[in-house]
Amino acid sequence: MEKIPYLGATLLRWTVGKSTFLALPERGARLMNWNLVLGDGSVRDILYWPELGSLDGFTKVRGGNPILFPFAGRSFDGADIHHWRAADGVRRPMPMHGLARQGTFTLSRCDGRGFAARFQPDEEARAAYPFDYEFTVTYRFEPLAFTCEFTLQNLGTAPIPWSPGHHFYFTVPWSEGASRSDYLIRVPGTQHLRQDATGELAPAPGPAANATLADPNLLDLLHTGLRGNEAVFGEQGRPGDISIQLGTAKKPAADSTFVTWTEKAESPFYCVEPWMGLPGAAAHGRGLQQVPPGQIRNFVVTVAVR
Repeated sequence: MEKIPYLGATLLRWTVGKSTFLALPERGARLMNWNLVLGDGSVRDILYWPELGSLDGFTKVRGGNPILFPFAGRSFDGADIHHWRAADGVRRPMPMHGLARQGTFTLSRCDGRGFAARFQPDEEARAAYPFDYEFTVTYRFEPLAFTCEFTLQNLGTAPIPWSPGHHFYFTVPWSEGASRSDYLIRVPGTQHLRQDATGELAPAPGPAANATLADPNLLDLLHTGLRGNEAVFGEQGRPGDISIQLGTAKKPAADSTFVTWTEKAESPFYCVEPWMGLPGAAAHGRGLQQVPPGQIRNFVVTVAVR
């Protein structure tokens, strides 16, 4: 692991086999970039990261892997966005994708194969999510893969609800001259939904059997009712597919979800996002899990190139 200066901060860099991983753990525990040296000596970016002139607005940069905790997506209290209501009946604020991506973390472990960072809730985070807990993000890097594990430890006397997720920005296309229509995607969902402006979940058309990343039906689409735990996409007829595994069981827990999204047709990235549950889980309960007092629960995702 190396420390290198980056726009006035200290960037951490790991080289594991032919892979290089770059992160600023203190800023949202964010893995920023993963790149891979290919057999011909060229470099392929797996996780996209744009060129920046400063770290202003780092939280909103479209790149890397923003951490979505305690809830992924948009939270609602009734039809009111960016709010939620806990078991005590109190209405509280909850930003889009939660509190961690804009939060401060401290390193609790850092070695040649990864790091662990612990969330340090500020006053705003404590007001929005008023529990006694420790939330830790742990990365383990491999030559052609990484695993990211969320750990939520309940230090209090009341159950803690959560439904976190990841927001991976993958570089697409990764071959010169290719377009999104050259990339096939397979997501093992049997039910497809979208969330409307009031937080309601409505059925939506699913992708074609041989869908490519150019399929408009994939935009902002929730894939749930998963038959398996692995989503795969890659360039037709070429090696180097990306696999995203949600959890460690072959069949994930009920309401586990993959989300497919991109910003624009010309964006240099495509997002395939594994979530514990559906957006708005704190209100409707689909994919919401509880951590009992004194207990620890985990959420594990593995991304690999094959």
